[in-house]
Amino acid sequence: MSGAEVITLGCRLNMAESEAMRMLAGDADDLVIVNSCAVTQSAVRQTRQAIRKAKRDRPDARVFVTGCAAQIDPGTFAAMPEVAHVIGNREKFEAESFAGDAARVRVADIMRVRETAPHLVSGFASHSRAFVEVQNGCDHRCTFCIIPYGRGNSRSVPAGLVIDRIKALIDDGYREVVLTGVDVTSYGPDLPGSPTLGGLVERILRHVPELPRLRLSSIDSVEIDDRLFDLITDEPRMMPHLHLSLQAGDDMVLKRMKRRHSRAQAVEMVARIKARRPEVAIGADLIAGFPTEDDAMAANSLRLIDDCDIVMAHIFPYSPRVGTPAARMPQVEPAVARARARKLREASERRRTNWLSTMIGTTQNVLRERGGSGHAENFAPVRLPSPGPVGQIAAVRIAGLENDMLIAEPA
Repeated sequence: MSGAEVITLGCRLNMAESEAMRMLAGDADDLVIVNSCAVTQSAVRQTRQAIRKAKRDRPDARVFVTGCAAQIDPGTFAAMPEVAHVIGNREKFEAESFAGDAARVRVADIMRVRETAPHLVSGFASHSRAFVEVQNGCDHRCTFCIIPYGRGNSRSVPAGLVIDRIKALIDDGYREVVLTGVDVTSYGPDLPGSPTLGGLVERILRHVPELPRLRLSSIDSVEIDDRLFDLITDEPRMMPHLHLSLQAGDDMVLKRMKRRHSRAQAVEMVARIKARRPEVAIGADLIAGFPTEDDAMAANSLRLIDDCDIVMAHIFPYSPRVGTPAARMPQVEPAVARARARKLREASERRRTNWLSTMIGTTQNVLRERGGSGHAENFAPVRLPSPGPVGQIAAVRIAGLENDMLIAEPA
């Protein structure tokens, strides 16, 4: 083994940040870094399980815990006998945090952080696509969400730094870049001139003409302005795949979540996008069993799968987080929340299977990944017929569908 081992839980932003930490930790072969997630109680539990497994597998290693769960509740992780050090979401980008003589707990007030991306890395050891952080933190306070207390307030990366980083990644052979953040569509108001995400995307495409594939991580549909809309629907180098932070399909639930969009606005935005570019595949986050949700409200969310043509759904049973307003609201029975989540998953899986079936007989441009598979431009998973260089884009004909994966035929 060469260098530190990094175990990443949670979002794409964590993936990008894990690469930065891997570089900061250098050649420390005795170091395991667990980059945690706090989006649900289940994610926190999985973090604890990952810590215990890491120590069992490598009993002589020093286990460092960081990420949102560590930022929000450092004491819990410091109390675990397997943990050598706990470091916060700012401190994880300071090389001294990984030194042997570092303080056991280094977690500062994340709300005081005003900058982001001091950690521009030039490569991703185990991925065929690169994740580039353009924004961090969140200024909104959805009633169910603990993440702002792990990430701090919204702050953006200047466009010049983003473009330089993408150029370096292209020089390293990457053909696809994903722009990531906590609330990506809030990009820009804290920078001179108040640029927007659409303006940033436009500059990337103009100044990095050799980049063939640009993708966005999860975005907020209500913040897709005209400039970004035109790029999503008209620019072929923008991949036809959007993951929307919808959360629910009932207006009363959305209001109690303190979301900024209505059901009708979400449906209308998807309809506008698909009218201009029908091949855009829609993914979405949805929460089942939010406090006060009744059967009729749950049915509205279930219908959203069809109304927004959601083919890649991330479904979460509601998980109360201490310190959030929703945790103090009248709760839905956990068994009911799980049952509603199961219905959402079943509906989304049916729609996904139908969507994948429509691609049989078509030709798809697939980014090769490890393990003999890859993803098409619309992020449909494809099993490839023969090995090839990871990161290469291959045009393949789709012959069938098996186990939720398209099967490409030999050339």
